Amino acid sequence: MKVVLFCGGYGMRMRNGAADDVPKPMAMVGPRPLIWHVMRYYAHFGHTEFILCLGYGAHHIKKFFLEYEETTSNDFVLENGRPELLSTDIADWRITFVQTGIESAIGERLRRVRPYLDGDEMFLANYADVLTDAPLPEMIDRFKNAEAGASMMVVPPQSSFHCVEMGQDNRVDSITAVSEMPMWENGGYFVLRDEIFDHIPDGGDLVGDGCVELAKRNRLLAYPYRGFWQPTDTVKERTMLDDGYTRGVRPWALWERVPA
Repeated sequence: MKVVLFCGGYGMRMRNGAADDVPKPMAMVGPRPLIWHVMRYYAHFGHTEFILCLGYGAHHIKKFFLEYEETTSNDFVLENGRPELLSTDIADWRITFVQTGIESAIGERLRRVRPYLDGDEMFLANYADVLTDAPLPEMIDRFKNAEAGASMMVVPPQSSFHCVEMGQDNRVDSITAVSEMPMWENGGYFVLRDEIFDHIPDGGDLVGDGCVELAKRNRLLAYPYRGFWQPTDTVKERTMLDDGYTRGVRPWALWERVPA
């Protein structure tokens, strides 16, 4: 299936100042940017046709792939000054780069790349800034067998804060960690049917418009996941992933695991 990646946002919480115009999916985790790790995850399961919804800082993403250096993350033999690759990353990838606007909402970005989906009934979508080790084939199979127009991964709340319940005279009755509350949040991994376009208006949002409308019609499926899932909304979160990569703790890198 084709994979639509939304990679045109400003990523303000990840920026180091006004002079930093690198989009969030290009933040580095190890020797490669976030977007590469997300794409490598999909490619691991055989999904190698990507449509990039570009916007802010698009030239950084284009330059990275146009000047892609396979030797950065692959073994090779150097003979007579020329590298002979022992494996490759993106040789079999097909990547379509589409400028979808600087200020466009996610839903509008999706609408603008619809022609590049070639009329496919089903496709995958992702924010290009969240890493996981979720079993993608299972996520897809559940959706295929369901009467639904869209499926979204949902995860437990990631906040470290606590919720406080109060009774009379402001006496605290209970304190509960947000992560233990009986609720879920959007995990950013979607499986979609072409039907989603029926519910996203001009300038609309994927979740706020499309998914909300499908939920009203009982056609939105959730895929609850409690395994590894790490967002990169802040510099701290990105640094945690980078440190983990350096220490060899990379649960999202399924392609590195040795088959049993």
